[in-house]
Amino acid sequence: MILTVTLNAALDVTYQLDRIQRRGSNRVRTAAQRAGGKGVNVSRVLDALGRPTVITGLAGGRNGLTVRADLAAAGLREQLLTIEQESRRTVAVVEEAEGDTTIFLEPGPVVSATEWRGFLDLYRELAPTASAVVLSGSLPLGVPRDAYGVLIGLARIHGVPVVLDADGAALSDSLAAGPALVKPNAAELERATGTGDPLAGALALRAAGARAVVASLGPAGLLACTPEGSWQARPPERIAGNPTGAGDAAVAALTAGLVAGTPWPERLRRAVALSAAAVLSPLAGGFDAAAYRRLLPLVSVRAVHEGI
Repeated sequence: MILTVTLNAALDVTYQLDRIQRRGSNRVRTAAQRAGGKGVNVSRVLDALGRPTVITGLAGGRNGLTVRADLAAAGLREQLLTIEQESRRTVAVVEEAEGDTTIFLEPGPVVSATEWRGFLDLYRELAPTASAVVLSGSLPLGVPRDAYGVLIGLARIHGVPVVLDADGAALSDSLAAGPALVKPNAAELERATGTGDPLAGALALRAAGARAVVASLGPAGLLACTPEGSWQARPPERIAGNPTGAGDAAVAALTAGLVAGTPWPERLRRAVALSAAAVLSPLAGGFDAAAYRRLLPLVSVRAVHEGI
């Protein structure tokens, strides 16, 4: 079982329309809502890949109840801790004619010290039973800035590897705890290291405590720096669509590969193909299975020695 942690769970709303009319009225073609947050999206993809998963984290208010109901309807196992304040919403506006997506992220609830202690107790029960833990997304207000570092340490006590997908202090303050893998995108990597060179940035995160680093480079694919070597994996073509859940799909593939012990080149090939296929899904947490099968043998992977 892979345990995914979403401390800032959300009710994801997706609008699809031709293009946004700035300072004007916009007629939405389709609208959808479902349980979201990065860890939830990772669990959706893992479930579609046939990997057992449990979702934990924090959820509250009417939005929290809707999140739970949607997860139950999807057949996804959850052990979310109920909190007093309302869980957030996120809104993704997909402009089909432009191939662009604009995302609005609410800040989320304020978590009390008592609620945080309650989550730590729940996590201590769940983490030892997992084959891997995925920590994804932002931290709600009230949660300590070193929260992910604490959760990494608790999992490592039981020999459970942790995959971390975070930004800012939530990333930087957790590296010393020794995550098995961190997956920043290019902007997050630059913010964490101060360098625009992805290879140098990835090596800096490894020096700070991450065992392996996989950086998302958008259309340029993934760059991995690991104890076994460094590689870059590229998709065969640029895919237009909704990129909201692409990074989460990559995390799902990388975590599945970690648990299975898949060699790094093949692990990266699957992650790039799955991420690209996720762009073709109208909603985050899904992917186009036919596109994944088509793209998988076409992804190129090469060793990286001095640059990319």
